[in-house]
Amino acid sequence: MRLIVLCLAAASMAFPAGLRAGAGRVDITPDGPIWLSGYGDRTHPSTGVLTRLWAKALAIEDSKGGRVVIVTTDLIGLPRAITDAVAARFEKDYGLDRSRVMFNSAHTHTGPMVRSNLTTMFDLGAGDRSRIDAYSGRLREALYTVVGAALRDLAPAELAYASGEVGFAMNRREPTPAGVRIGVNPKGPVDHSVPVLRVTSGGKVKAVLFAYACHNTTMTGQNYEISGDYAGFAQADVEMSVPGATALFVMLCGGDQNPEPRGTAALAGKHGEELATEVRRVLASKMTRVEGPIRTAFENTELDFALHTRGTFEAQLSSRVPAEVRRAQAMLAAYDERHPVRRTLYPVQAIRFGKGLTILGLGGEVVVDYDLRAKREFGGPLIVAGYCNDVMCYIPSKRVLGEGGYEAVDSMIYYGQPGPFADDVEERVFAEIGKVMKRVGKP
Repeated sequence: MRLIVLCLAAASMAFPAGLRAGAGRVDITPDGPIWLSGYGDRTHPSTGVLTRLWAKALAIEDSKGGRVVIVTTDLIGLPRAITDAVAARFEKDYGLDRSRVMFNSAHTHTGPMVRSNLTTMFDLGAGDRSRIDAYSGRLREALYTVVGAALRDLAPAELAYASGEVGFAMNRREPTPAGVRIGVNPKGPVDHSVPVLRVTSGGKVKAVLFAYACHNTTMTGQNYEISGDYAGFAQADVEMSVPGATALFVMLCGGDQNPEPRGTAALAGKHGEELATEVRRVLASKMTRVEGPIRTAFENTELDFALHTRGTFEAQLSSRVPAEVRRAQAMLAAYDERHPVRRTLYPVQAIRFGKGLTILGLGGEVVVDYDLRAKREFGGPLIVAGYCNDVMCYIPSKRVLGEGGYEAVDSMIYYGQPGPFADDVEERVFAEIGKVMKRVGKP
């Protein structure tokens, strides 16, 4: 593996003083066999470890002491029950209000189940649930630890941003006479950009944050070894070629994007190498400096589900799909308690650096339409990340909702949600996006 040689001394002279940055990492690989999340056709727990899983954190502080921490995880998704609890500890112990911590998940489908994400996917025994609960508890501590490590590592730093492109992401919403199915749609919308943020300190690269909008589903449900899929391979590749650097992967709005081709660990490694190669090219290219001050905003809104009745779920009790029966039972229990599930909380976050780079963090499995619309409306440089702070279900655009298919309808079964969203879901999300972008000062 060739090493990246950067003209860091010259670059350092071009950057103003004031920013500090620190990085941390914690191994979050499960200790033993555990049920893997993401594919409902699996029949048993994991059988081994292909690549280690990591929680990583990048802390950045401006000259006035304003801080932000970006936390990345090689997981299917972090639920609000975990992120809110850990964020409350950060505020108490480190003075970080909720807007100053962003959690992102790579959405690997060869990572462990995390309570309470995708809980209706499998009918688990008591022992399996106990192992998942224990892992989720360990994960809370790991997230707290990794942020503390990044904050303790703060040192004078220079940040620079640029973007590249790779093409293995493919829109998976394939139109057929019977409706939209998960397949291959070369004509569907995509975003092949690869944003890269370089952090240098003391003449060396301390951290590399990079991102892509594509499901980590190169390996299918027939794979039972724990791994970070292509994103895990890409991070390891970047760290090998940039000695001493922590590589952090951020999942963008890849809810309706799959890697192509897919199916094997070898292909995951190939996609990871392609992504890492482009990251290295961008690191060696001309990059734009990133400055302070750091401004942040965080808001929760509510997204309504389409109208449903008790009869909706009573009819599903006879379904041949076990997960649909489990979802129906959960929804009927909510009716029995006189609290039918009508809506879900939805987090929207923005981080702005000076007058330049903005990172927009959206909860859930966001389809690429949101990314493309946000870039049209707000300009750039703008990184639009999905899978941030809570992964409660897919977030379809108005177009995707109208077309139906897995992302709009069927996926809600496995997430334990009552059904598709109301027609105004996209506009509600963008109303909240507008609020946080205004608060941080849109580019």
